[in-house]
Amino acid sequence: MTLQQYDFIIVGGGSAGCALAARLSADPSNRVLVLEAGRPDYPWDVFIHMPAALTFPIGSRFYDWKYESEPEPFMNGRRIYHARGKVLGGSSSINGMIFQRGNPLDYERWGADPGMKDWDYAHCLPYFKRMENCLADREVRGPAAGGGGFRGHEGPLVLERGPVANPLFAAFFEAVQQAGYPLTDDVNGYRQEGFAAFDRNVRRGRRLSAARAYLHPVLNRPNLELRTRAHVGRVLLDGRRAVGVEYSRRGTLHRASGGRVILSGGAVNSPQLLQLSGIGNAAELDALGIEAVQHLPGVGENLQDHLEVYVQHACRRPVSVQPAMKMWRRPFIGAQWLFLRSGPGATNHFEGGGFVRSNEDVDYPNLMFHFLPIAVRYDGSAPAGGHGYQVHIGPMYSDARGSVKIRSRDPREHPALRFNYLSTAQDRREWVEAIRVTRRILGQPAFAEFSDGEISPGPQVETDEQILQWVAEDGETALHPSCTARMGTDEMSVLDPATLGVHGVEGLHVVDASAMPYVTNGNIYAPVMMLAEKAADLLLGNTPLEPDHTEFYRHRRAT
Repeated sequence: MTLQQYDFIIVGGGSAGCALAARLSADPSNRVLVLEAGRPDYPWDVFIHMPAALTFPIGSRFYDWKYESEPEPFMNGRRIYHARGKVLGGSSSINGMIFQRGNPLDYERWGADPGMKDWDYAHCLPYFKRMENCLADREVRGPAAGGGGFRGHEGPLVLERGPVANPLFAAFFEAVQQAGYPLTDDVNGYRQEGFAAFDRNVRRGRRLSAARAYLHPVLNRPNLELRTRAHVGRVLLDGRRAVGVEYSRRGTLHRASGGRVILSGGAVNSPQLLQLSGIGNAAELDALGIEAVQHLPGVGENLQDHLEVYVQHACRRPVSVQPAMKMWRRPFIGAQWLFLRSGPGATNHFEGGGFVRSNEDVDYPNLMFHFLPIAVRYDGSAPAGGHGYQVHIGPMYSDARGSVKIRSRDPREHPALRFNYLSTAQDRREWVEAIRVTRRILGQPAFAEFSDGEISPGPQVETDEQILQWVAEDGETALHPSCTARMGTDEMSVLDPATLGVHGVEGLHVVDASAMPYVTNGNIYAPVMMLAEKAADLLLGNTPLEPDHTEFYRHRRAT
């Protein structure tokens, strides 16, 4: 067994971990260690770096931890598959590359909780701007746009806007207007509500993961060490102070000692590691033979996610990207991408969509749409019949809550995941509304020349009960697990909002999606990166960026 000393030990080289590593190691006096359980993101690995190849890593033991939920009681006892990145960059190396900040009112909701005032939108916006280089906004506002407005132009996360050139996108954007919904200039800008081309983490035809954006450019720093295939089994504690971690690598047990330990394993692995280390619900830990060092009943609770379905139509005109799925075309597509970084391999497919309110009871959009000019599932399977198109849809801030709980003291055994999808009246109501809104959009005259009929769920699914039954049978996770070690000051919170430190344990912090109190109303990669950027300042003792009180769109104005 070996022992090394560091100022910061980051457990997890995923999205948040990569950002933290870059920011914390910028001071050469800080010695930083990053421990990633997965493999390296080799530069030659086409499945990681080609955007259109995103379906290949999911379900592969080489890239994916391959989690499954417990049987979901409101989804006919189905186990819902959950992909999690098993590679440097974490899930940012296998996700759909969609960049959605979430609605400003998401962060107003965060900031309204006791002790959370510094996490409102005004305090988060400067960190969103610091981390990004929004090329589309720069093109519109000019290279000398400066620091005003909503978007950043100097950060490591270079953001391209989807080209939405396929004629099916034009039909979709025309259809949403015919259905009574507006277009918007930028869903990450002043007004999220509406439809537009989406930002994406793709740069010059290649995936821009958190590892590529933050970590690889600084790996030559002498004060930064990275170890992949390093599986952390527990946090080492001296009383109620974290003093390091124990991890296995290539069959050897190691220990690393650190001034501060930062868990960035995500909403599944961070609460798992806390529980393995004796931090969680004391009664549950005692039942597994684990001595409770700090009783925090909120560890692993409050699990939130987005469930989604695909509403698919057959396309009567041969304009979808379905031909690119044919096996015989793959060598040509691969060569075009490899040598020119262009062609069908250079898109992430999720080039446009939008946000709407499904009812007048909600203050901001509770539905997100992704439109694709192809009918295909995450695993790459496609319906029979050839050309098609689809909308990904689902409620964005369901009140369903689940949990992440370890089953044993074995760190390699997957914890039990319970999401409780469809378990609440609000969730079920909004699911019915989601399908009806989607059908209203796809049934507009703009699609008349393209649609050859709905193929999923199909016209036989019409009543509220039939819709909910279909969702229970066909729904999939949008892969946004979060909120399982949330910030706050009440008895069920886990983290101090001022430091992201674990309540009652010195030197131990959690920085990833599990720290969120509520899931945002879109894809969660961007909020996680913002959270990591702000956490870096808190950990370093830097003065936080000044709040930016730029006004944003509100459906209901305060009176």
